[in-house]
Amino acid sequence: MSFAPGILAGKAAIVTGGATGIGSYIVRKLGSLGARVAIVSRKEANLKSAVAAFKANDGIDVLWRVGDVRVPDLMQEVIEELANEMGGLDILVCNAAGNFICPTEDLSPNGWRTVIDIDLNGTFNCCQAALPYLKEASAGGRIISISATAANYGWPGAAHAGAAKSGIQNLMKSLAVEWGVYGIRANWISPGPIAGTEGVDRLIIAQGRAQEALDSIPLGTFGEGDDIANAVVYLASALGKYVSGTELTVDGGSQWQRR
Repeated sequence: MSFAPGILAGKAAIVTGGATGIGSYIVRKLGSLGARVAIVSRKEANLKSAVAAFKANDGIDVLWRVGDVRVPDLMQEVIEELANEMGGLDILVCNAAGNFICPTEDLSPNGWRTVIDIDLNGTFNCCQAALPYLKEASAGGRIISISATAANYGWPGAAHAGAAKSGIQNLMKSLAVEWGVYGIRANWISPGPIAGTEGVDRLIIAQGRAQEALDSIPLGTFGEGDDIANAVVYLASALGKYVSGTELTVDGGSQWQRR
């Protein structure tokens, strides 16, 4: 099964953290379906490498800007530049995130603050910066944030990330109500373990928990980046025009098999 070719033709999208991991799959999918796409990340080398790969491997021209989602004034500037260059903004994907494993009793105030600042504050900063352009989206603007199912039940060993993702989910609910009057839909996707991403490689495999993780997934396998990208397309396209303020979980059923 695949989406209709050109289903996102004429749309403009910004993906934060779009140079690597899940973000790069989202960029490829949006671009392949006709959207104009721009990515924002802190590391210029990653941005340049990603843009070259999108062009060479996928035939997609992707705009880019160096930007730290934690800095409100910078994100205002970056999103304004990109929206103007693309002729508007229809889709904002808040994907930039940070996390590391640490028991809460050992978690420093700086460690807590850093993850909250990237994940939660960064999402808020991007939404605020994008609002004037999303208001003008002809078919209604779309905000899609990347969360985690752990935000729904706690995240032992990553309380900072769990709290941040839970905050993101609540923010999306609030924006769905407050900004619905502008035709803006705000939703979030909660991925399960996605193969080949830093989340799986560093937080699961490097911790020696690969088999444990697989045993907790009813479908018995890690997800793929395209599984998340497809969910983004659904929410970003006309297919999801009446969906707002809700979670789309893409985890192979693992949220229901937690012990």
